[in-house]
Amino acid sequence: MIRPLLDWLDNRTGYRSLTKEALFENIPGGSRWRYVWGSTLTFGLAIQFITGVFLWMGYSASSQTAWESVYYIQHEMMGGWFLRGLHHWTAQIMTVLLVLHLMQVVIDGAYKAPREVNFWFGVILLQLVLALSLTGYLLPWDQKGYWATKVATNLMALVPIIGDDLQKIVIGGSDYGHHTITRFFALHAGILPAAVIGLVVGHIYLFRRHGITPAKPLRKKDEFFWPEQVLKDAIACLAVLATVMFLTIRFHGAHLSSPADPSEPFSAARPDWYFMFLFQLLKYFPGSWEILGAIILPGLVMLVIFLIPYIGKWELGHRFNIGMLVALLAGVGLLTYLAIAEDNRNPMYVAAVKQAVQDEKRVIELAKAPAGIPSSGAVTLLREDPKTQGPRLFVRNCASCHRYDGHDGMGVAVNDPQSASDLKNFGTRQWLAGLLDPAKVDSAHYFGGTRFKAGKMVQFVKRDVAGFTPEMRTQLYKVVLALSAEAKLGSQSALDAKDASLIEEGKKLVISAEMNCTECHSYREEKGGGTGPDLTGWASREWLVDFISNAKHARFYGKRNDRMPAFGADHILDQKQIGLIADWLRGNWHEPSASSSR
Repeated sequence: MIRPLLDWLDNRTGYRSLTKEALFENIPGGSRWRYVWGSTLTFGLAIQFITGVFLWMGYSASSQTAWESVYYIQHEMMGGWFLRGLHHWTAQIMTVLLVLHLMQVVIDGAYKAPREVNFWFGVILLQLVLALSLTGYLLPWDQKGYWATKVATNLMALVPIIGDDLQKIVIGGSDYGHHTITRFFALHAGILPAAVIGLVVGHIYLFRRHGITPAKPLRKKDEFFWPEQVLKDAIACLAVLATVMFLTIRFHGAHLSSPADPSEPFSAARPDWYFMFLFQLLKYFPGSWEILGAIILPGLVMLVIFLIPYIGKWELGHRFNIGMLVALLAGVGLLTYLAIAEDNRNPMYVAAVKQAVQDEKRVIELAKAPAGIPSSGAVTLLREDPKTQGPRLFVRNCASCHRYDGHDGMGVAVNDPQSASDLKNFGTRQWLAGLLDPAKVDSAHYFGGTRFKAGKMVQFVKRDVAGFTPEMRTQLYKVVLALSAEAKLGSQSALDAKDASLIEEGKKLVISAEMNCTECHSYREEKGGGTGPDLTGWASREWLVDFISNAKHARFYGKRNDRMPAFGADHILDQKQIGLIADWLRGNWHEPSASSSR
């Protein structure tokens, strides 16, 4: 039954003769491990095409859906992380395989006549694979890919005469957006793969036409491609697959940073490791010299590589080709090492990477929250997240005077002297108890750096509170509970509910003659002296928003305000930004539950 079917198929296709020609090709000097690189590259391309097609099924190429669809593949789609990891890590390994294949070709002299055209096909394939990597880098539309691609495409503008127009064609206009990603996707999934397939077919055809260039000296007699070389190729391909799978499982797929946000410069953005040498090279050609490092030198190197078949016609030229290739790879390796070493010594870069990791983790938490990704896109998740934006706004607008746990809000020490209170845990019982502590009230943590250092509040705490009897201290504790309860902090809601009776007593004590708070402050219906902020709703979200908006208001410090800008009234910050700072100070943001984080 089978044989008649195979005979019929052979009669229509001639597959037996094709198979025989492929498997019984003569290998001068027998099979060798050095001949496996072409097969591993073909195997890698097959993985790329297969995984790419399945990734395409889950991907949506637009500036508002690209990151979201990659997030879905990575975190929601069954096996999506594994599929994406295979695609990503195969691309990384193919770069190494291409270099090894190029070295083997040059060392064996497999570029010499009549194999010049096949060598050029291989060099063009190398460039196409790198172009695939470059275009694929942008497709997740995350911060890392967006800003790194923006730097790379800006180099196009350096090309004389046509640079600006070329850049506009590639990015789809004068700025980066929807048309940029659709064009890169068309290149990555359509034009470049088609060109790769065409060149691979031509490369294999020419390879079959001219045969293997044997590595000399010949160590043994000639062999057929089957079975020894097939076995070596299969083992090498298996090793490639094992490496890719190890990396995929080790890193749980591929990296996905936070969504691309043009309004948030990303100083941690770097090209992939195989382009880091060019990134480092450009540092040595600043300003108007940049064209030399970006266009001229790489162009000259590629020209010399294309001339390898002509240079290698003589034995001395062949040695030059090998030496030039070794020197080129050594230079690329050295530049890559220098780039990585400089980054590791750069505190700003290290801090940016740390912040990028935090943002990446945070946006995934928000995307997995019950509310999910809003219709406005994932980029708004971080833009509207108090935990993310609060400290950034604090750094830019508050940290010149205030501190947050002794630093600027993002963990960086501030050299300027502290001239306002530390706002870590503001509104909590602990913070308020410290304010009413005679040993702390005039420290830098509270009023020590302000004009109120010798004011009525400090005098009251250091003179009167210091002399409180144990009974009065108990009353003061109840006042602390009552005022802190005004903040309605979620972090101590359980405590406030537990101490409800003590809080009610404290509310009465606030307006009592014993505590004397309303001599300066207003509280609920009791109008105070007006020299201190209103304590009604103290440290609540509404109170904080109003205070940050205009501390000069009569409800707060009025004319006695000490340098606190009216961030809202003077249009320094909008209400949304002020709300983000207030929510951050209060710890009011989404945190994943133990069940949802598993």
